[in-house]
Amino acid sequence: MNHTLTAFGALSLALLSTTASGQTPSLEAAAGAALEGDTHAWDFVEGLTTEVGPRQAGTEAESRARAWAMAWLKAKGFANVADEPFMMDTWVPGDIARARVTAPFAQDLVVLPLGNSAATPAGGIEAEVVFFRTVDDLRAAPAGSLAGKIAYISHQMRPAQDGSHYGFAGPARWVGPGIAASKGAIGAVIKSVGTDHHRNPHTGGTSFPEGVDAIPAGALSLPDAENLERMFARAGGRPLTLKLEMNPRQIGQTQSGNVVGEIVGRNPSLPPVLLACHIDSWWNAPGAFDDGAGCGIIAAAALSAAEAGQPLRTIRVLLAGAEETGLWGSRAYSAAHLDEPIAVGLESDFGADRIWRFDSNFRETNPALHKKIALAVARFGVSSGSDVATGGADLNIVRDQKGALVDLQQDGTRYFDLHHTPDDTLDKIDKAQLRQNVAVWTQVVGILANESTSILTGGPVPSAPAIMQE
Repeated sequence: MNHTLTAFGALSLALLSTTASGQTPSLEAAAGAALEGDTHAWDFVEGLTTEVGPRQAGTEAESRARAWAMAWLKAKGFANVADEPFMMDTWVPGDIARARVTAPFAQDLVVLPLGNSAATPAGGIEAEVVFFRTVDDLRAAPAGSLAGKIAYISHQMRPAQDGSHYGFAGPARWVGPGIAASKGAIGAVIKSVGTDHHRNPHTGGTSFPEGVDAIPAGALSLPDAENLERMFARAGGRPLTLKLEMNPRQIGQTQSGNVVGEIVGRNPSLPPVLLACHIDSWWNAPGAFDDGAGCGIIAAAALSAAEAGQPLRTIRVLLAGAEETGLWGSRAYSAAHLDEPIAVGLESDFGADRIWRFDSNFRETNPALHKKIALAVARFGVSSGSDVATGGADLNIVRDQKGALVDLQQDGTRYFDLHHTPDDTLDKIDKAQLRQNVAVWTQVVGILANESTSILTGGPVPSAPAIMQE
């Protein structure tokens, strides 16, 4: 007998009986109902990807996404829905992205520009390519040794449930082109920071050190990058030359914004529970996993938690703008609201696959609450972790306030097959796993939103840190 399914069935029966009798369901029943039948999260991500599609930060498409999200939140009954604007430096990818090995094994490669890349001159650049197996190898290259050349930067990223290899391989994109430029390179291409073997490059942002001019920088699909490495092995010492042509550009300051909405609590004077995601995506995909699903999950969880009755604390959703190109929305929200204490922050920005672990940063300071949450989510197959939660990219305000954080860790085994690629589409979402996310979030958010004492310390309100006074 499947005891887990039996327990879920019992929860559904309990919910049906309370609903039929007109009683408010318990939080446990509301979470169980979300597991079996939530439609809000799917409705959000399906609508956003269908009606808006790709949502490059700072562009008209992102503006349409904010308008769409506001209408959705209002239709679902959220209060205090608003678009909080901010200005940002905006980069757009252009419409040319070509790479071709011109010698000794002439053939085209599939490439996409990286965010903040410079453009090549019209017609492109052609130069010898220098192979660096790791970023550390590139760092060790002598100053000036790449003058007039194109750097190619590789890595050995592998799938991982916790996504930890992103931190291992990510520097190839995050800082690799900037290091190459500082050593005189006129261009850089990287092996895409991903784990798939489709001919889809993974884009994403890169950066250049202060005082170092941006150079053209692109990501090769993983099969093309591996082919390039085979060419190096087979070239027998002959120089390998590459022609690269791209036309991205910086278009100056444009307006973006953060969308917010609330389930108002019984005591609005208490600091709210903040649920975050980001509404933008890269231009090359509808952004179903990254991060349409996350926004659907947090909105659905807020609605489901409210099914168990009006919470004590307000539940606020933050659909941050312009995350992909530099956390613009997260930083703007913190700057605008830093003097408004947040009780606890949670973010969903790692796809739509099942949650497998719960972490907090109050395991030691409020062990009773940590244990209460851990016990409540165990029935959904979620373990209690021992890592200290650090929060997601759009929770700058909570980190700036040194506040309470919860991480609900999703299974990232296939996330980096899709991340920043044209394959980040709605069909990749498993509806059952999406509902499991909503169920776990409903349970956790419901507990936090009905906690009357300091979430970070567990003590009476006056004992909370000054910035978290409740």
